[in-house]
Amino acid sequence: MDKSFEPSQIESKWYAHWEANGYFKPSGKGTPYTIMLPPPNVTGTLHMGHAFQHTIMDTLVRYHRMRGFDTLWQLGTDHAGIATEMVVTRQLNAEGKQRSDFGRDAFIERVWEWKKESGGTIGRQMRRMGVSGDWSREVFTMDEGPSQAVVETFVRLHEEGLIYRGQKLVNWDPVLKTAISDLEVVSEEEDGSLWSIRYPLADGSGELIVATTRPETMLGDVAVAVHPDDERYAHLVGRMLKLPLSDREIPIIADDYVEKEFGTGCVKITPAHDFNDYAIGQRHDLPLINILTDDAAINDAAPAKYRGMDRYVARKAVLADLEAQELLVETKKHKLQVPRGDRTGQVIEPYLTWQWFVKMDTLAARGLELVEQGQVKFVPENWINTYRHWLGNIQDWCISRQLTWGHRIPAWYTADGGIVVAHDEAEAKAIAASRGYAGELRRDDDVLETWFSSALWSHSTLGWPDPKAQAERGFDRYLPTNVLVTGFDIIFFWVARMIMMTDHFTGEVPFKDVYVTGLIRDKDGQKMSKSKGNVLDPLDLIDGITLDDLLTKRTRGLMQPKMAEKIDKATRKEFAEGIPAFGADALRFTFASLATHGRDIKFDLERCGGYKAFVNKLWNASRFVLMNLGDGPVTPVAPSTEAERWILTRLRDTLATVKEQLALYRFDLVAQALYEFTWNEFCDWFLELSKPALNGDDAGAIASTRYTLVHVLETLLRALHPLIPFVTEEIWQNVRPVLGIEGDTIMLRPYPEADDITADVAATAEIEWVKDVLTSVRRIRSEMNIAPGKVIPLFFADGEASDRARATKFAAQVAFLGRVESPTWIEGDEPAAAVAVVGGMRVLIPLEGLIDLGAEKTRLAKEIARVEGEIRKCEAKLGNANFVANAPAEVVEQERQRIADWTRQADAMREQARKLGG
Repeated sequence: MDKSFEPSQIESKWYAHWEANGYFKPSGKGTPYTIMLPPPNVTGTLHMGHAFQHTIMDTLVRYHRMRGFDTLWQLGTDHAGIATEMVVTRQLNAEGKQRSDFGRDAFIERVWEWKKESGGTIGRQMRRMGVSGDWSREVFTMDEGPSQAVVETFVRLHEEGLIYRGQKLVNWDPVLKTAISDLEVVSEEEDGSLWSIRYPLADGSGELIVATTRPETMLGDVAVAVHPDDERYAHLVGRMLKLPLSDREIPIIADDYVEKEFGTGCVKITPAHDFNDYAIGQRHDLPLINILTDDAAINDAAPAKYRGMDRYVARKAVLADLEAQELLVETKKHKLQVPRGDRTGQVIEPYLTWQWFVKMDTLAARGLELVEQGQVKFVPENWINTYRHWLGNIQDWCISRQLTWGHRIPAWYTADGGIVVAHDEAEAKAIAASRGYAGELRRDDDVLETWFSSALWSHSTLGWPDPKAQAERGFDRYLPTNVLVTGFDIIFFWVARMIMMTDHFTGEVPFKDVYVTGLIRDKDGQKMSKSKGNVLDPLDLIDGITLDDLLTKRTRGLMQPKMAEKIDKATRKEFAEGIPAFGADALRFTFASLATHGRDIKFDLERCGGYKAFVNKLWNASRFVLMNLGDGPVTPVAPSTEAERWILTRLRDTLATVKEQLALYRFDLVAQALYEFTWNEFCDWFLELSKPALNGDDAGAIASTRYTLVHVLETLLRALHPLIPFVTEEIWQNVRPVLGIEGDTIMLRPYPEADDITADVAATAEIEWVKDVLTSVRRIRSEMNIAPGKVIPLFFADGEASDRARATKFAAQVAFLGRVESPTWIEGDEPAAAVAVVGGMRVLIPLEGLIDLGAEKTRLAKEIARVEGEIRKCEAKLGNANFVANAPAEVVEQERQRIADWTRQADAMREQARKLGG
């Protein structure tokens, strides 16, 4: 092994080896274990959320693969209708061409060309993270199989009366000129205004004052609403108002939606331009007057003066006219939530259009039932409340989009306005003919939103609805899948819809568990966003990046260029030297350590640095082991020393913890257990404890210690492999021949089981005693500034018979590792000494000629104060009647024992302080 570990040199080598040999493919043997990758956008690049979730999924897949499961990690990408259309349109613009220059088929052909050339970026980046999914089965949502599933789903749902075409309000992006989903709308607080406007009664007998943040929409008002119990306006309900700037009259209505205490208690109702108003309009059978075009200009339904104006130009004109007619009462600054499209940044309009919808009431009831019955479980459990809330307040699902790229809606229109839904045009003509229509059919130009095909992901990727494809792709074997790893923000948009659709069409749930991850934020808890300039690129953490390149990446293409200076300053402060290369393993281990069951995850680069040190520690420990094995292969030998039996016991305990916590999806506790065993017990302690045996004269101890060293290392490498695959593979390839292990890769070796290791409680107690003694000696050395290499006297006092037996048994090890003279027991008068307490035994290092007497008095005082604090904590618990009454008896007894132990230590140290004149 090389002296230093260089991630870049081994990561690409081993990934290429694994993929080329087909190690990621399902074996077809054993119990199936399936994970469906939430398909990232084909336009996308790897971000921190992807890298985090991919680490979790890869850990689960590698772990189960090593345990003999038939693992399928289904990979794929989403066609990302809006994003892809925007990317290709920009590409055309850069060539001096316009989208309008291309017909539908020609544009789609350009999209496929782009996909072939540039659509695999995120797949290449995922490989850098070590994703061990089956690339040979990769699916694109526009492939033939998923496209067939989309058409079949649409046709069946339509036949069942669950899909219909209707005119409703949708979120409308006036730049893209399409409906978009709630998930694609980002609402943030912005500075705005609140205008108060007079609405005169039609008979001239008075007026109502109405406040609005969107005065241009008043051109589409159809009523003013007050609360039914508002005594101020009860006599006016049913009367008519003259709509300002218009020749229309509108009624005053009463509705519980209105808040009496808010503003004047009068609300303008514009059902075609506000979701809440739309609901009121439905209750009161009000007309729908849409006053906007699809690019947010004023249309012909508004008064002639404003027609053709952009919505914001119209706003200024409306306000000017209101002021001129003395109808504008007041203008106030106002903070408001402004909805913007996440792709264009444009303000989104509630817009009345004809769209295709899925009726959700029956499907949602079934989706809720499956979760309530436990057929699908959420981890953590609290996310079921989010699921319940959304499904309990569900609206019909708008599935159509006014785009070119995507799954075209399988619906055709007759000349007289009839609709025919069919699998293809030939079938549509046959259906039309059966209805007595023989004319031309025009296909719907809209496409289905991306979430529609994504909702079918778990079964369409396994070949549904084609029986032959299902047999080839293992439909019956791999569905239901085991776990979906996803973020909480798409529980409704994707998770719920997959549950509903998979159950409806296959009778199976799509997955048994839903592991909901938190959101990766920056070290200060801020959401990562390009506009804030705090985004981290996972590949920059793996490969490193200079400050100049990082500044360029963070300040280029900002929607708000004025933020560039602020971002530049913050980046220079946080990353003065750029970002060092941590390697994929260190990044993966960092993600695992952060994978708690919380909602938000703060990502601190310092942790990444700490886990790079961890990987280096494992590398160096492995080099030590290999350098101390002598010549030739090592043959199995039963452990002959307590140190060997202790490390094996601790390994067993660690493996048991890992298995337990992985079953609970507590990746943070898995990482913690493996870290503590690797760093503290194996690298820091066992390598040290092995040295006396390796340097001694006992041939049996030498042989067994060598075998235990390399056996524990090989087992540890297998235990760590799901989390840090690259470094464990590289080290294992060096360890394998020493142990005579057959096989080409660690990833196909069995995952170690705790039950295969024999525990030795007695040996563990012995070694813990040695560790406590050595820790005490080293602490005194450090606190007293005694040179680490200086051999010093060591005395023991008090203690029990077992302490004396251990002192004799481990005298050589304590002397060798502690750099002390062979321990001596003191009877009678004691010299002034620094003291530590191990159980009932005192560990003493004479002060004369070694240490500062005053410093030792100070150290003892601090230690006594610390122990007295522990005693008070225990006494407080035992003094609590509720604790004593309700805690398990063994817990109460444990607290009593702790008091006894702490008190004994405190008494010993007080006695020592007395001897020093303290």
